[in-house]
Amino acid sequence: MNRKRRLAVTVGAAIAPLLVVTVPAGSASAHGYISNPPSRQAQCAAGTVKCGPIKWEPQSVEGPKGLTSCSGGDERWADLDDDSKGWKVTPVPSTTSFSWQLEARHATSTWQYFVGAKKVAEFNDHGAIPGATVTHQVDFGGISGKQKVLAVWNIADTENAFYACIDVNIGG
Repeated sequence: MNRKRRLAVTVGAAIAPLLVVTVPAGSASAHGYISNPPSRQAQCAAGTVKCGPIKWEPQSVEGPKGLTSCSGGDERWADLDDDSKGWKVTPVPSTTSFSWQLEARHATSTWQYFVGAKKVAEFNDHGAIPGATVTHQVDFGGISGKQKVLAVWNIADTENAFYACIDVNIGG
């Protein structure tokens, strides 16, 4: 019996490292998105709009800094770039709160908000690590009507950023 127990322990010890290697790791790209007003990826995750794999990873829209696409340049999230998908448009006032839900927090340089090519707001965190949620008050100035807002979370210690698009009706 003692010999069988030693054999089981030896076999178990030999298999354990294999199990650790073969267990899938969590996504390295799981970080953050705008939850309110609902971003396109939040709408995908909630099933509001039918989408591909972004519905399981709304926090994963990461790409090089300086992009202007909702997908962050990642073809896996191409649904987010499709303006004809029937995105829910949220009526908002001319000054609106945008809330980020962060799954992994990173040292942050800036948070930026764009309508078309115009930057309407920027918040500088000077490399600070944010909390699990971050909310910004964005003043749209004279912009009104149906707009697509591109929100960008620029990470301080990498060349990447996280992207979210939110469909709004300013003053609507």
